[in-house]
Amino acid sequence: MKIAICGKGGCGKSTITTLLAKTLAGKNKEVLIIDSDESNYGLHVQLGMESPKGFTGYFGGKEKVMTDMLLSQFSHQFFHQAWTVADIPAGYYTEKNKIKLMVSGKINQANEGCSCAMGTVIGQFIANLQLNKDQVALMDMEAGVEHFGRSIDNGVDMILMVVDPSHESLKLTKKIAGLAASIDKPIYYILNKTTDGNKKVMCESIEKSEKIIAEIGLDQEIMEAGLTGKELFLSETIATDLRRLSSRYFQS
Repeated sequence: MKIAICGKGGCGKSTITTLLAKTLAGKNKEVLIIDSDESNYGLHVQLGMESPKGFTGYFGGKEKVMTDMLLSQFSHQFFHQAWTVADIPAGYYTEKNKIKLMVSGKINQANEGCSCAMGTVIGQFIANLQLNKDQVALMDMEAGVEHFGRSIDNGVDMILMVVDPSHESLKLTKKIAGLAASIDKPIYYILNKTTDGNKKVMCESIEKSEKIIAEIGLDQEIMEAGLTGKELFLSETIATDLRRLSSRYFQS
C-alpha cells in the first residue's frame, strides 16, 4: 500500500510518518519512506537516520531533469518499467530497522528555481512503484495542497491527512477532501496534538467524522525531541493506538 501523508505546515506530518513507520516495521512490514517535501530538513533526524542523496540526482540532477522536461514539453518519462523497493540504487536511500528513507531532493540555495523537477521525478516513481504484501510506502508530502496540483497523489492508494488544533488546519480538511475525491482516492484523518479541551471542537469541525481513524495526544516527549533534534520513539499509548490502526487500515 502507498499512503500520502499530508496537511498544513507544522501539523506533524513528519512526526506521524516516523511513528507510523516504526509501528509498521514492528509488525514485520518493510517500510519505504519517501520524503517529497523539498523544504523539510528534519525527517531523517526524527528517524535517527542519515539523509540520503536526493533521488533527482540519479537522473542527472535538477537542471538535467528540467531540460529533459522542457525538450519534451513536460511529457518526458523517467521510468520505462515498474520499479520495486529493491531497485532503488545504493546511495539514494538509507536504512535502519526495516525502514528505508529516500528523498526527492531539497532546495539548497537561493535563486535555484522551482522544485518542479523533483516533484516530477518522485511523482513518476510513486506511480511506477510496485510493492508486495509485506511492504508499505509512506509519502511525507510538502505542506499544503501543491502536491495535488503536481499529480503526485495520483499514484497512491490512500490519502492520510494530519490535522492539528488550528483553524487553518480544520479549514484545510474540506479542501483536501475535495481534492482526494476528484482523483478517486480515499481519505482519512489523524488528529494530532489533541487535548481534552480541543478534541471535541476538532471532531465536530471535520465533515464525515467517521473518517477520523486516530488521535495522537499532545505528548511532552515528542515535543522535546522535536525541539532538540532527537530521534522519535513510540510511547506505549501511541504504540497501542497505531498498532490497532495499522492492523485495520494499512494492510497491503
